[in-house]
Amino acid sequence: MRYAAIDVGSNAVRLLIADINQEGKEITYKKNTFIRVPLRLGDDAFLDKKIGERKAEELVKTMSAFKLLMDVYKVSDYMACATSAMREAENGAEITKRIMEEGNLNLQIVEGQTEANIIYSTHIAESLELDKNYLYIDVGGGSTELSIFTKGKVEVSRSFSIGTVRMLDNADTQEEWDEMHKWIKANTRIYKNLIGIGTGGNINKLFRMSDQKDGSPLSFSKLNDMYLNLRSYSLKERISLMKLNPDRADVIVPASEIYLSVMKWASVKQIYVPRVGMADGIIQVLIDKNLKS
Repeated sequence: MRYAAIDVGSNAVRLLIADINQEGKEITYKKNTFIRVPLRLGDDAFLDKKIGERKAEELVKTMSAFKLLMDVYKVSDYMACATSAMREAENGAEITKRIMEEGNLNLQIVEGQTEANIIYSTHIAESLELDKNYLYIDVGGGSTELSIFTKGKVEVSRSFSIGTVRMLDNADTQEEWDEMHKWIKANTRIYKNLIGIGTGGNINKLFRMSDQKDGSPLSFSKLNDMYLNLRSYSLKERISLMKLNPDRADVIVPASEIYLSVMKWASVKQIYVPRVGMADGIIQVLIDKNLKS
């Protein structure tokens, strides 16, 4: 049995096809195929408040190709979600209609809290130590989702319109940064020794670049050193010398700034990187819907 997850983000569009294994009550999945297409819808959505015809056409073609691949892989169920770029695009609903008509694929535009809930569906809370408190930080191209976990459960959460592509386009606002700062201070002051959990493509890349062992945390000081090093290189140097993909080389710097700002304001000294994201959460949502009573 195979499930598929499609994540239409502000920086890239991703398809994850996973093989589902069920032994008794235990259900696990193994990643079979992963495809990432750097469409960067956020450039249009955050600056023009709509997706331009060229990128809309590219998105429709990408979704049609994903649907054909799912058919070839004999996927039994799928879920496709679009986040902040499509949320803010005035023609988002019109494009999802085109995708259904031309590609026979149902794409849902989800709100920030729904996006966060899908990511939490990875059951990350089950691996948390119940006597510790955690700040969950998910940074995307258009938004940042923050949640506080206590005793393994979400205590409070909030989505902010601050993201990597939005920052590159100078479409973030000081008011939103101030609001995020205020929210963090108000909601974290009662907790001592908060531990960070970071998700998103950029923190995953930063963790791999850090040479830390899997399962070990990344310290604030280490992340800050990496950020200062990245910032010291030009975009071309990050691509040629640091071997970063062009669509990663630019967003990794603002991503670092967001993680560091949140950690600083919340007095978080270290962050764990479980390497899960939206697509993993979608697969788990499908498992919970179809296989768990």
